[in-house]
Amino acid sequence: MNAPRFLLVSLSNIGDAIMTTPVLQALHAFEPAARVDIVGDRRSSEIFSGCPFLGRVIHKDKQRALRGLASLLVDLRTVRYDLVVDLRTDFLPLLIRARRRFFRWQGRASGPHAVQQHLGVMSGVPLDLEKFSPRIWLGPAQHEFARNLLGEFAGRRLLALGPGANWPPKIWPARRFIELAESLHGEFDAVVLLGSAGDRLPAAAIAAAAPFPCLNLTGKTGLLEAAAVLKQAQIFVGNDSGLGHIAAAVQTPTLTLFGVGDPARYRPWGPGAAWLVGPDRDLNRLPVTDVLNQLRAQVMACRSENVPSLAV
Repeated sequence: MNAPRFLLVSLSNIGDAIMTTPVLQALHAFEPAARVDIVGDRRSSEIFSGCPFLGRVIHKDKQRALRGLASLLVDLRTVRYDLVVDLRTDFLPLLIRARRRFFRWQGRASGPHAVQQHLGVMSGVPLDLEKFSPRIWLGPAQHEFARNLLGEFAGRRLLALGPGANWPPKIWPARRFIELAESLHGEFDAVVLLGSAGDRLPAAAIAAAAPFPCLNLTGKTGLLEAAAVLKQAQIFVGNDSGLGHIAAAVQTPTLTLFGVGDPARYRPWGPGAAWLVGPDRDLNRLPVTDVLNQLRAQVMACRSENVPSLAV
């Protein structure tokens, strides 16, 4: 007898895709024998690749508009799915061969956060949905990559920083990250800078001024490799971007700095995740002292609570 086939229609941006992984886990809990296919985006679907119950990943080509949708439907209709969960559209499941369908508009969320909204789509399933949190599955190759990249600093006190974001109003100034690192001299053994190639300029400025060893890895890691590096960090501090969600998904304590974003809906979700909002939603006005105090309090709290790491 063939294993059940489920389909999850996920989201595009890295952070958004990570926040759909609780639904992926819920589908597995609902039917452990099922293989779950995912409709995703090329820029973020790597985060699903280590999932042990993943079927195949089908990329939606947004650049091709209606032609891309038509090609996607031709591909999806080759399979008769036992269950489809659509977190992206309100119509796609109607065009797919499926025995059971879950739509966004049918969901009953337990709160305003995106994770709660996504899990609410499955509110008709007899599961304790609140126990599922974002997750990234890492394997030996990613952990070995991180250990080799970190070298002598693997297993040491690492402060991971993410100075970039996809929009200037979401970015805390690089000089503030430098002041933060200077204030933490002696409390960490090294700074690790992460981000895309587009974040190299602020990262280089921080690396040049850091008062203790600094590893600038911007543009040098894939998503799973960045996750493995973040798994090694004592805490991650960064702007509202995918990196904060990656850190939270590997249960590294995370402090996200918000300007124009909405933390009630989009903050990283999980144990050890905290956030600060700039005065009047302006990150230029967020003082280093506020970030420093929150970071220290968070590190102490996580130590006293012994926040666990996910099994890998």
